[in-house]
Formats: sequence, C-alpha cells, structure tokens
Amino acid sequence: MSDKATILYVEDDETLSFVTKDNLELNGYNVVHFADGKSALEQFTKYNFDLCILDVMLPEMDGYTLASNIRKSDQETPILFLTAKSLKEDRIHGLKLGADDYITKPFSIEELILKIEIFLKRKFVNAPATNNTTLGKFTFDHRNLKLESEDGTSNLTQKEADLLKLLLDNKNNTLTRENILKKLWGENDYFLGRSMDVFISRIRKHLRPDPNLKIENVHGVGFRLLENK
Repeated sequence: MSDKATILYVEDDETLSFVTKDNLELNGYNVVHFADGKSALEQFTKYNFDLCILDVMLPEMDGYTLASNIRKSDQETPILFLTAKSLKEDRIHGLKLGADDYITKPFSIEELILKIEIFLKRKFVNAPATNNTTLGKFTFDHRNLKLESEDGTSNLTQKEADLLKLLLDNKNNTLTRENILKKLWGENDYFLGRSMDVFISRIRKHLRPDPNLKIENVHGVGFRLLENK
C-alpha cells in the first residue's frame, strides 16, 4: 500500500526535512519536499498527492494559509500538521482550517509513519465502488467522502467521513468520547478530545440544511446522532 503513496512534505528546517524525507522514502513512500509554502502551493496541482504533511511556521506562506488554499480545490486529501509542542492552540486552529490531524514536534519517525498509515489504509481500502447510505435528506458516500442532497454536495475530509460514519452506525445511541477517540484517533487524550470537538462542529455545519438531523452533546459522556422523522 505505502509504495503507491505520494506525500507532499513542506518543512523549512533543512536537517529535519532531510532526515524525515530519507526515512519516509526508506519506508516505501514517494516524498515531494518543499521548503516554503508558496512553492508547495504552486506545484500542488501538478502531482497526485495521497497525503500532505505541513509545518506551521514556513517562509513565503505559512502552513495555515497553505492548507486553506489546498482545501479550496481539494477537500479529500488528508492533511497532517506539524506543530510545536508548546503551541497547543495551533492544533485546534489547523483543524478548523480543514486539516485531518496533527503531530507535535519533536516527533519520532515511527509515530509519523503510524499516523500516515492510518490515513492511507482508509484511502486504499478495497471496498465497493459506492457505499451510499441515506441520512435524512442526504445521501452519504463514505468511500468517496461525499454528502449529497438536492441542495448540493459537501466534500468531506477523511476524518469527517469516518466520524460521521461512526455516528451513523450508532444512530440514536450515545457514543462516549473515549470510544470515539480510541476508534478514530487511537487513544484517549485531552487535546485529541479538543480536536474531536472541532470535527463535530464541522459535521454539524454539513448537516445544517436538514433540521431533522442533530448531533446531540450528552454532557460529560459523549455524542449521539439523532434523526427526527
């Protein structure tokens, strides 16, 4: 699976980028590296990227602006942010811009590869051509990351689609925060919980055109997707 993956990697630290790119390539990935956000954006449409790894602090164009511009034309390719450990709010801000996950510096190559594999396994999973499910006024296509209705189509990120599917599979039942975090993020952690809240907000916006659908916050427990008929 990984030998089919092409990764956009944007990092201006010369030593870190050399070591990271070298290790990712040793693990079978095709890595296209840029040292600034502007150059990365200019070349983005020339490659068929399977995943993006973006540093936050970049010359010419920072990682936030780069991610925002990528999301204007591509809602599907997973984006991982690299953030400084002390800048906790950077993680939340990046997710609000459309990123799928983040990894904090300093990080191990093993940790980074694990994050990458989680997304690529979902992307390359052998599944039927369509996997459409009716949800209120919507048709939800998890495989192709789309939520469609007569009003139009919402293109979802991988994490949004995975979270919506988990809620839908358990419709009208409460999912605990711990359960969601362990299934989709791999562990139960305070800051991952903040990330999850961002994705819940994003899904609520996608579902807003249908007043019969609601993601209810069960205080201190978790969430449940409700459909009034």
